[in-house]
Amino acid sequence: MDWLSSSPRTPPWCGASLAPLDALTSVMRRVGLLRRGGDRAIEAGNGDLEHLIRTFNEMLDRLEAENSASSALALAAQEGERQRISRELHDEIGQSLTVALLSLKRVVDRAPDDLREESLVAQEAVRASLEEVRLVAQRLRPGVLADLGLRSALTSLGTEFSRSSGIPVAWELDDELRELSGEVELVLYRIAQEALTNVARHAHATRVDFSLTSSTKGLTLRIRDDGQGGDLREGAGIRGMRERALPIGAELTITARPSGGTDVRLVVPGVEARS
Repeated sequence: MDWLSSSPRTPPWCGASLAPLDALTSVMRRVGLLRRGGDRAIEAGNGDLEHLIRTFNEMLDRLEAENSASSALALAAQEGERQRISRELHDEIGQSLTVALLSLKRVVDRAPDDLREESLVAQEAVRASLEEVRLVAQRLRPGVLADLGLRSALTSLGTEFSRSSGIPVAWELDDELRELSGEVELVLYRIAQEALTNVARHAHATRVDFSLTSSTKGLTLRIRDDGQGGDLREGAGIRGMRERALPIGAELTITARPSGGTDVRLVVPGVEARS
């Protein structure tokens, strides 16, 4: 009667044969299309089950490729719109504010003593607005990136971040980097920009370590802060960073540091220092 009492239990051979299906189910639950070359199910089993797993992996490859192409088109359109708005800010609003500032200067020079103070306040308000427009236009279209290159653009970005946030930045930038494509440079700049923006808004940090180094693994951009790490919820900002990394085949990881703060790391494969 022992065999009757054990019959409701799943036989050992059955559990082993369903193990590949359990692994496939686990991959289905955690797979993410914003991570290139992510999880794939191990092609195991035999017959229909092996064919199912192989077909699932091929489907993921197609979806990742299509998602990468769609992200590239969307980001290109976004950059075009950024440049258009930046030009309008500079050419129209910026010039209008400049004219207003020059007019106010003449008013201040001619104003009687009882109106001079108010005129100076208005002049400084327009001057501050002009500076803010300039900074917004610069964030939208990093002209320094095209004019002076990636190193100067990142340095300018960090300097502006420290000036506005009061948080110092410690730098480590490789002197000898291979020439990068405009697409890769723009991705590095935008991800650095978003990471520093997140630090300024949410981290409550007192220091940022910024590095751009190369090794046999590729080019690594790393931004670490000593602020509040903890639970990292992937909102629109982090999702945008992942979408930017996808078309150039880069791997983006964002983790909470054990000592506190956040570690943002972007690895671009196939980019090494000059030998």
